[in-house]
Amino acid sequence: MSSLFLPYLLLTLLTTTATASAAVADLIGHPYPRAQADRLGIPHSWIRPLGTLLAAASLGLLTGLAVPALGTLAAAGLVLYFLAALGAHLRVHDTQLGAWSAYFTLSLATLLLNVAYLTGR
Repeated sequence: MSSLFLPYLLLTLLTTTATASAAVADLIGHPYPRAQADRLGIPHSWIRPLGTLLAAASLGLLTGLAVPALGTLAAAGLVLYFLAALGAHLRVHDTQLGAWSAYFTLSLATLLLNVAYLTGR
């Protein structure tokens, strides 16, 4: 067993938990995503589809524990998702990037560790 397995597992589970909680907030209509959408000029009609993307990525990360290629694709998808979110923040000159930074860092670290684990590096 690779020495990277435990960090890979724990980071995957942490990222899954974080993105799944964001997905749930989007899907149940929690006020926080609505306030974010208002601040970023994003239509409320986009919140549920964006939550669905987060939920799919969360499931993809978990599935990746059994089917590694899916985990890699899910992590890469999350990195792209949060880069697009950064674009939305920058478009309106929003500098409140604390939550974004946490989600992006988790997603990028998960992708990098996933690749390192799968390639044995």
